[in-house]
Amino acid sequence: MNTSLAEVLSAVLLLAVLACAVIRPWGRSEALFAVPAAGLVVATGAISLDHAGEEAARLGPVIGFLAAVLVMAQLCADEGLFQACGAWMARTAAGRPRRLLAQVFVTASLITAVLSLDATVVLLTPVVFATATRLGARPKPHVYACTHLSNSASLLLPVSNLTNLLAFAASGLSFTRFAALMALPWLVAIGVEYVVIRRFFAADLDAGAAAALPSGPSEVPVFALVTVAGTLAGFVVASVLGIDPAWAAAAGAVLLAGRALARGRTTPMAIVRAAALPFCAFVLALGIVVRAVVDNGLADGLGHLVPDGTGLLALLGIAALAAVLANVINNLPAVLVLLPLTAPSGPGAVLAMLLGVNIGPNLTYAGSLATLLWRRIVRAHDTDVELGEFTRLGALTVPAALLLAVPALWASLHVLGA
Repeated sequence: MNTSLAEVLSAVLLLAVLACAVIRPWGRSEALFAVPAAGLVVATGAISLDHAGEEAARLGPVIGFLAAVLVMAQLCADEGLFQACGAWMARTAAGRPRRLLAQVFVTASLITAVLSLDATVVLLTPVVFATATRLGARPKPHVYACTHLSNSASLLLPVSNLTNLLAFAASGLSFTRFAALMALPWLVAIGVEYVVIRRFFAADLDAGAAAALPSGPSEVPVFALVTVAGTLAGFVVASVLGIDPAWAAAAGAVLLAGRALARGRTTPMAIVRAAALPFCAFVLALGIVVRAVVDNGLADGLGHLVPDGTGLLALLGIAALAAVLANVINNLPAVLVLLPLTAPSGPGAVLAMLLGVNIGPNLTYAGSLATLLWRRIVRAHDTDVELGEFTRLGALTVPAALLLAVPALWASLHVLGA
């Protein structure tokens, strides 16, 4: 196939795959459309078999890591971790919506960082709905906090977001170095979100009438908490020893699964479903389609737009470009496209790109798959999400968070070194 045809075909297939991921025709899995598209770009020669194999080999460990973390998150839910979080939020909020918002921020930020943004969107959001309703508070500020933090608060650890896992593998950083460099930008981004959301939803926060408080504290799932803490420690040890952190994630998932199976709290099929194998197949197929687009000219076109170096202005430019691209083609393909272009400039450029693709999606629905999933969950709870309101809030948080988080990253790079 000639270059022009390959370029057009790969671009059209990428847009089709992304459109199907957003719309999900007939409620079908994203993989149903992405896997044939990946097969087509290989069969037509839009990407060589060698390059497709390289991409699959690069993404394989990342996808295994993702599956293990998703299983851990679901098993933590089965252990009652998220219900315990809801009870804690309700109890400490004492019927005050503004305090509840602060508790949601703390809980969602930690869950996103440790158990990934999917846990916040899928497992915490329904709990936040129930908690706000039980307290007589309007749920909108609190559930909007869940979706914004699922993106902005996913900066801290490699495990927080699939985009982080991809970047971590290419950055050359250790687990602890990644976390140390991203800690300050993470805190800054969360702080911006809190200030803006609190002001944006001031009327809703003032309107809620306190309901009766829950009768007593719920049981704390100690085993789940200890396992999660041990898994995090395992990530650090694995990074120091040069072992793939996916093994630590797998060990944590096996421990939780063994206990849940022994106690009859789950089934083997439920564990397989929790691993989200169709979504993992979608990620792999998407990676191959994006590689075809990159190989056929996109890299050359974007390469002229990516700033060189890791000075403050260069980092701001990289983050801004990444945020724009995330809202045009979704943040996951944006990472796959930008990683080969930013990695040669070093870890600082890769991390600046992450700020853009993780904070930027709060501007539009299409920015991340997590936001699209959150929208479906909100509608399932009979709450409407207005496009104008979502965009107005994003227009306030995204530029402010990027303008403050990028200098925080620049400062961390200078103080700690890359």
